Amino acid sequence: MSTSCVYPLGAEHAFRMSHLAGFDGVEIMVTGEDLTRDAPRLREMSERYEQPILSIHAPVLLLTPFVWGRDPQGKLERAAEHAAAVGAPSVVVHPPFRWQASYARDFLSIVRKTARNHDVEIAVENMFPWKMAKQSLRAYAPSPDPTQMDCDAMTLDFSHASLAGRDSLELAMAMGSRLRHVHLCDGSGSLDEGKIFDQHLVPGVGTEPVAEVLEYLARENWDGSVVAEINTRKVRNEEQRLALLGQTLAFARAKLSQEPPVQRTRAPRPLKRSFQGKQAS
Repeated sequence: MSTSCVYPLGAEHAFRMSHLAGFDGVEIMVTGEDLTRDAPRLREMSERYEQPILSIHAPVLLLTPFVWGRDPQGKLERAAEHAAAVGAPSVVVHPPFRWQASYARDFLSIVRKTARNHDVEIAVENMFPWKMAKQSLRAYAPSPDPTQMDCDAMTLDFSHASLAGRDSLELAMAMGSRLRHVHLCDGSGSLDEGKIFDQHLVPGVGTEPVAEVLEYLARENWDGSVVAEINTRKVRNEEQRLALLGQTLAFARAKLSQEPPVQRTRAPRPLKRSFQGKQAS
């Protein structure tokens, strides 16, 4: 589960929710919150909530312009160092913005060198075109689509594919063996259809072929990572948030294992900070 699932709440809350919902581990979205950048404290949270840190999302969003400096190459290198420090085997990064000219020009060589130096996998995520006043903007260079670059590893995000007007199954097949990471969510329309928000819906709620993609990956004996990245900002309480996370997890396990999801009979109790035991299945 990505820590972004509980945004704007903090990373420790994400560890707690991930544990309660029954996820296998977490992806840390590096933000302005100190905890997301504090390796010793993250390892403590990982042990406390029995949630391994499986990946680091580099601070490449517009809301993190000054996190780890302004140099995008430096940000990526810090993300790879951070992944190694917390024991995460992979890093997720977006394609460069067009105005990051030198970084964009050398992007693939930077990614390969950084991955090699820190012994982590760096998976480039599919993004989408921007629009302003109904005009398309070339926001990313060389492309928002990693299949148009010679990337060694890629991340598929269903919500981004929806905004770009892409069929996620076609995109997954185009990525082929280079698809190593999936951001599990959904979307309900493209920018051309007037959709302007990156929705990150619960899988199965939107129009992307999320189930078909997961079933395809299961048939291919795919061994990458699936990370829930849904938007829960509009929930009224924690019970609703936990229900959405549980729904997302059940969807993934059902489609990837081809087995019916296990239904909980009651909601688990909230964790205390001193909690050390295992959650009942």
